[in-house]
Amino acid sequence: MSYFRSLALVAAVSLAAPALADGIEVHDAYAIASRPDAPSGAAFMVIRNDGGPPDRLIAVRSGVAARTELHTHIQGADGMMQMVHVTEGWALPTDGEILLARGGNHVMLMGIAEPFVDGEELALTLIFEVAGEVNVVVPVDLSRLGGGPMDPGQMDHGEMNHGEMNHGEMNHGEMNHDEMNHGEMDHGTGGHGTADHGTGG
Repeated sequence: MSYFRSLALVAAVSLAAPALADGIEVHDAYAIASRPDAPSGAAFMVIRNDGGPPDRLIAVRSGVAARTELHTHIQGADGMMQMVHVTEGWALPTDGEILLARGGNHVMLMGIAEPFVDGEELALTLIFEVAGEVNVVVPVDLSRLGGGPMDPGQMDHGEMNHGEMNHGEMNHGEMNHDEMNHGEMDHGTGGHGTADHGTGG
């Protein structure tokens, strides 16, 4: 049994119902990698605050990767898109949401322990300033690769080998993002993740 599957089965026992943690809900969560042997992948979801206190997503971690970070895409002074680590996280106001979508904010998984297998699941821990740690089970849905920045030949994170990158030294502005075809990114629709208020993962 793979690490992804066994980890998901343990977590799913307590995460079978839609999650509420101080008003926090996680919807439409999924993970992808550019190819089966890619050393990195990404996860996307919608994080909502249904009447809870204002909060902030400040970090994320997962046992399936050597490094797990909050990332986003920004336009540099030269007009080219750059991927950056968002160390300050994102605000989650009362009755607001954080959209983690392709081409924008997302969870980056670098140095993944085993290949992503379509239909299996992985566990993430979202860390908030107020709500604390929220455990999320995220399905791998490789059918959602099409037309987005994780497509092979466009933005292949496997080729970048994020597991060995020092983001503090890497000049993302030198990457030819014109070839990534950001204009064709889409969030898509798909399966729902589940979450619970936990103490780690």
